[in-house]
Amino acid sequence: MAPGHVAYGMRASFGTTHITPEHVIAWERGTHVPDAGELTALAGALWCEPSELMGHPGTLLEHRIARGVSAEDVARATGLTLDAYLYMEEAGHWTGDKRQSAKLGEVLRLPPRDFIAITRLEEELARLLTEAVSTRWQAHIRAIAKLVSMDRRDLKAPLQAMQQDYQALMTATLSRAGGTTASGEDGRRYIENIIDHFWSRLPGSS
Repeated sequence: MAPGHVAYGMRASFGTTHITPEHVIAWERGTHVPDAGELTALAGALWCEPSELMGHPGTLLEHRIARGVSAEDVARATGLTLDAYLYMEEAGHWTGDKRQSAKLGEVLRLPPRDFIAITRLEEELARLLTEAVSTRWQAHIRAIAKLVSMDRRDLKAPLQAMQQDYQALMTATLSRAGGTTASGEDGRRYIENIIDHFWSRLPGSS
């Protein structure tokens, strides 16, 4: 399709009457970026999903556009007023409670990693993972599964492997120190990056 055909399709079928071939050319060259409404119309004119025209969504707005869900639908599903939801979207800071966060994950079909990032639960996840690898992972699997909305059975192997990795680092550190008190630098580095280690262990999350 030529830029003129795309622009015509957007104007005729999606109400974006201001769109010209020059807009389409600018988007193709990367000198301009379509706004949310233009992106949705562009996807419709090209017979594809908005997500196919985007990189991996990172913000709340991008996730909503990628899923083709209206702001009204998200607000309704999460029990927020439209103004309250739009404020969070514009600010790029989700402040809903746990129930609202769970509903957000459902309506936007957020994968675990994106859900944790959008709802700003990294700190809590890091705390639970740290306790899991440094003590008994079995005692923390239920809380972690609930936080990331995953089946506990899918977390058993990753958590077990992470604990083994961490314990191996700590054992090696003690061995190098001749069995005396050691700095534990390798172990600390592992803990500092524990969320990345966790996602790397989950198929399809990295």
